[in-house]
Amino acid sequence: MMAKKVLFVCTGNTCRSSMAEALARAVASEMGITGLQFLSAGTLAWPGDKASDQAVEALAEQGIELSRHRATLLTPQLVEEADLVLTMTESHRRQVLNLLPDAQGKVFTLGEFAGVPGDIADPYGSPVDNYRRCAEEIKALIRKVLQKLNNEQNKP
Repeated sequence: MMAKKVLFVCTGNTCRSSMAEALARAVASEMGITGLQFLSAGTLAWPGDKASDQAVEALAEQGIELSRHRATLLTPQLVEEADLVLTMTESHRRQVLNLLPDAQGKVFTLGEFAGVPGDIADPYGSPVDNYRRCAEEIKALIRKVLQKLNNEQNKP
């Protein structure tokens, strides 16, 4: 079976979506879920930008490497190639659909897909504590998303 591609989207791809990508890999591994590929991009990303120091620190505390991350700009091709696009906010979801209206059925906010409505607040430029809270919120939602995807995959 082809690996299912999950694309996380935020604004700069240096905080929320980069943390989501790394957290998803860690949580999938923890849950023993294979066959999923995780990517991230930003609607206004500056390609090659590093993840913010606070994001790197918040994930390093959980033993997750983020210092090698480099920002990717969201493109129609990335959206097209993904099986599922999870955005951090409703505004990001609309931006993705403006970029590629045909993607309607596979673009959701992370919260919406996890069954927990609401946007993920942007910690950009704030103290590392805000990044820790943001990472915990994202991780909890990703756990729900992965359970949902795993259940769908294992349906007869």
